[in-house]
Amino acid sequence: MCGIIGATGDSRALATLLEGLHRLEYRGYDSAGVALVQAGEPMWRRRRAGGNKSLPELAASVDDAPKDARCGIGHNRWATHGGPTEANAHPHVDASGKLALVHNGIIDNYRELTDALPRRGDELTSDTDTEVLAHTIAACMTEHGLGLADAVRSCLQRVHGKFAIGVVHADEPDLIVGARRGSPLICGTSATTGFLASDIPAIHGKADTFFVIDDDRVVEVTPGAVRLTTLHGDEVEPQEREVTWDLEAAEKGGYPDFMLKEIHEQPDAVRDTLLGRIDHGSVMLDQVRLSDDDLRMIDKVFVVACGTSFNAGMVARSAIEHWAKLPVEIEIASEFRYRDPVLGRSSLVVAISQSGETLDTMEAVTFARRQKAPVLTVCNVVDSSLARDADAVLYTHAGPEIGVAATKTHVAQLAALQVLALYLAQVRGTLYPEEAAHLLRDLQKLPEHVAAAVGGAAHIDALAEKYRDVRDVFFIGRGVGYAVALEGALKLKEISYIRAEAYAAGELKHGPIALIEPGTLVVAIATKSRLFDKIVANVQEVKARGASVLALVSEEPDGSVDRRIAELADDVIAVPYSGHELFNPMVDVVPLQLFAYSLAKARGNDVDKPRNLAKTVTVE
Repeated sequence: MCGIIGATGDSRALATLLEGLHRLEYRGYDSAGVALVQAGEPMWRRRRAGGNKSLPELAASVDDAPKDARCGIGHNRWATHGGPTEANAHPHVDASGKLALVHNGIIDNYRELTDALPRRGDELTSDTDTEVLAHTIAACMTEHGLGLADAVRSCLQRVHGKFAIGVVHADEPDLIVGARRGSPLICGTSATTGFLASDIPAIHGKADTFFVIDDDRVVEVTPGAVRLTTLHGDEVEPQEREVTWDLEAAEKGGYPDFMLKEIHEQPDAVRDTLLGRIDHGSVMLDQVRLSDDDLRMIDKVFVVACGTSFNAGMVARSAIEHWAKLPVEIEIASEFRYRDPVLGRSSLVVAISQSGETLDTMEAVTFARRQKAPVLTVCNVVDSSLARDADAVLYTHAGPEIGVAATKTHVAQLAALQVLALYLAQVRGTLYPEEAAHLLRDLQKLPEHVAAAVGGAAHIDALAEKYRDVRDVFFIGRGVGYAVALEGALKLKEISYIRAEAYAAGELKHGPIALIEPGTLVVAIATKSRLFDKIVANVQEVKARGASVLALVSEEPDGSVDRRIAELADDVIAVPYSGHELFNPMVDVVPLQLFAYSLAKARGNDVDKPRNLAKTVTVE
């Protein structure tokens, strides 16, 4: 959610901080601020709380910044504790103004820490849980004569909760101290500069070397160097992190916004995710620290995920049950551990997260590991927290995704999860070799089908204009079409702000059909499947009650579509058939992304930064 940037030894420190915050906008924010270190003097600080206008307003307010400042920290805040006001914006300072701190996460015991302050919190000026950390660290320095790094270590030993922090002090003007627990934080160096950030894009192209910061580690960043320790001061060797994509991959590349660029990158995302994993009719996985014997012992699979990743998990459930003949449960990650699921060594937990830093999913994985269940993570970020904690990792190779609404990471997840399902089937011997080879050939054709879906949707802008004022939209599907309906409804809600709901089509007559009336739009996922006749009947039901129907249908090689659905629907979007209905979602979801995109643009919305949303959810 929130974004952290820090730089030391940088002659253009303020410009670096502002540029880093701009690169972190995709995480979502409602306020922004920077603090620059002035040796021995109170911090120079500016904050603004103007929603998506915060950064431009901040950049316009820095004319009086100290010209010789070479060290500072910055922050984009997405409010979780205390409203989105300037007083609550980061960085926060101590009573002297000589210490400044930025923080992502939530401090659970902030009240206890406040009560323990020398003046019992009288100096606090915000409504946040964060500000108490600045005062607590300052108190450790003054009361015990500690340096900044030692004071941070002492303070954090008393903190309960999740955090990534960056701290600076005027008495140690070249030092930035960072630490994390459950919230992402990385650092980097060039020959003369040190950097701290919540995500690589903030410092990409500036740092030459990047390092991972693990939970309960404290990093001391100085010009050109880093030192990593435990909370108790024991030195730890920093882990260098490989970055394989360039900064250009995080730019718009001529598209009007990141979301459209990333929709068009989906064929490559699927192709790269499949690359090297299919060879002569067999499936191979990377970084699987579980043997085939371990996987043969699995008698149940639990899929945990949130949001778009959960919708991908819905498809994974069907694929694993169908191909590998294993029972699968799927649970929203934020609910998983609270229902006390029965897990053990024979239960495989598949955790799906595009960032690998989603806190709810991380907590679900922590619970699973306590129950001795093996964990396999599907994520898009190398060396993310989930990747490091899992017994096995299946990386999607979608590249960095900047738009808040997930597109290419979703189809890459779908591809990776099909690979996983077929791998489990291969290990368990539940598919005949010739059947598996045929499926893998179809799987390898999917990038071209996705490309056709992206390129063949030119009339979607006209459909969006037709339905731009619609108030209620229902998405319906059967089988894995229901998962596609869920994702289509989610995309429409996220960026167009239209009330959209998804239903398994057979459930219509159990309540939702009461809401169908003239003026309602029903989007029917009616691509080729064994349940096609059922979805046709459901379309007839809603048409009889006055709904307008937009049907997603499979296109035959000759360009025709099934007459039954074409004659019923008011409008049709045709997509190539994937070769197997379980592969359909990778293709079917594309025009629904474009429909949501076009509707949002027609309504004047910012598709890259939808209101109230953030790219990575790092609070529970």
